[in-house]
Amino acid sequence: MTDVGIGIDIGIIGGSGLYAMEGLTVIEERAIKTPFGDPSDPFVIGEIDTPAGGTRVAFLARHGHGHRFTPTEVNYRANIFGMKLLGVHTILSASAVGSMKEDYKPTDIVFPHQFIDRTRHRPDTFFGDGIVAHVAFADPICASVSFLMGEVGRDAGATTHMGGVYVNMEGPQFSTRAESLLYRSWNVDVIGMTNLTEARLAREAEICYATMALVTDYDCWHPAHDDVDIEQILGYLRANAAMAQKILRNSIPRIAARKRDCACVNALQFAILTDHAVIPETTKQHLAPLIGKYVK
Repeated sequence: MTDVGIGIDIGIIGGSGLYAMEGLTVIEERAIKTPFGDPSDPFVIGEIDTPAGGTRVAFLARHGHGHRFTPTEVNYRANIFGMKLLGVHTILSASAVGSMKEDYKPTDIVFPHQFIDRTRHRPDTFFGDGIVAHVAFADPICASVSFLMGEVGRDAGATTHMGGVYVNMEGPQFSTRAESLLYRSWNVDVIGMTNLTEARLAREAEICYATMALVTDYDCWHPAHDDVDIEQILGYLRANAAMAQKILRNSIPRIAARKRDCACVNALQFAILTDHAVIPETTKQHLAPLIGKYVK
């Protein structure tokens, strides 16, 4: 593992079609080893140039360079743990989603605040191996970060929707029509394959997390639109990439400077149930970046 905390406050995780960060002056690429294996890619560490000066960030391509990993294969634990090792306190996520409502059109941007979990094949906790922790997760998104990004998006001229429910399916296949209609009956807003797993792990790591969901399609429920396909998704992502990156660039200095007075900061304070005396030493060592301030 690398040293914990090197003064990088903001992490950015980019999904389909967002493999790099425009306006990022690259300082270095850093490969990080974690107890959970290798992250999707080396972290690109650099500065975002803003009118207020440079802000250091760490960018990670969620699916790896060249899009090598399916949503299930992404090593979410290594990705979030790596962010923690770099000292990141806030993660801004960007990803493609399908719209489950007529009013959310392709190229719109949604800032969801809730999730429904339909995954079944992926690890989504740092705990186990002799330590049990149950973090509060009623409000899985850091609302202050999400609202700030939404404000920046509106100021930039994007069509934005604040709040709503993101249903996280497993993938890599898209929904069946029956599934899509079922989710519609639940009154969800968007559908994707990645963000809930990141949000769960970020909360366990006491990292603020917010997502910018870029609408690319209507899944397969809409009778007046073709069923979703990759060419369509990437076409709409390319159309919206400049706006998405502008929102990230303009949000970063404000988010980095804000006061962190949210529940994310101390999410583990009362979550660890295991008697500290019986936690295996190897587990304590592996999880020290997460639990070190609570478990000695």
